[in-house]
Amino acid sequence: QVQLVESGGGLVQAGDSLRLSCAASGRTFMNYFMGWFRQVPGEEREFVAGISWNGFTTRYADSVKGRFTISTDNPKSTVYLQMNNLKPEDTALYYCAAGDFGRLTYKGDPDYWGQGTQVTVSS
Repeated sequence: QVQLVESGGGLVQAGDSLRLSCAASGRTFMNYFMGWFRQVPGEEREFVAGISWNGFTTRYADSVKGRFTISTDNPKSTVYLQMNNLKPEDTALYYCAAGDFGRLTYKGDPDYWGQGTQVTVSS
């Protein structure tokens, strides 16, 4: 079993930055590919970014490339999502996830989800 706890969300203005954190725990969490998703009420959850624990593999949604950066801090068992130049359309509930690379990145079907952290960007 893997546990994921997100933090760092909040209310910011357009152009501001935020860093989300995802603390992972459990016996096997480093066997999984890690990712961030987001969801707006009434819409499907969408993939934002993903990373392997060794940092060799990263993936980004086109909508966030050049603005968001995903990274890991292995000693702290934490995955970060640095979000710069935030836009109102980035407003969503952001979820941390862990799972198989292919299913997580291309099918949006990870094995584990966190509880989510809200990001609201005002114009």
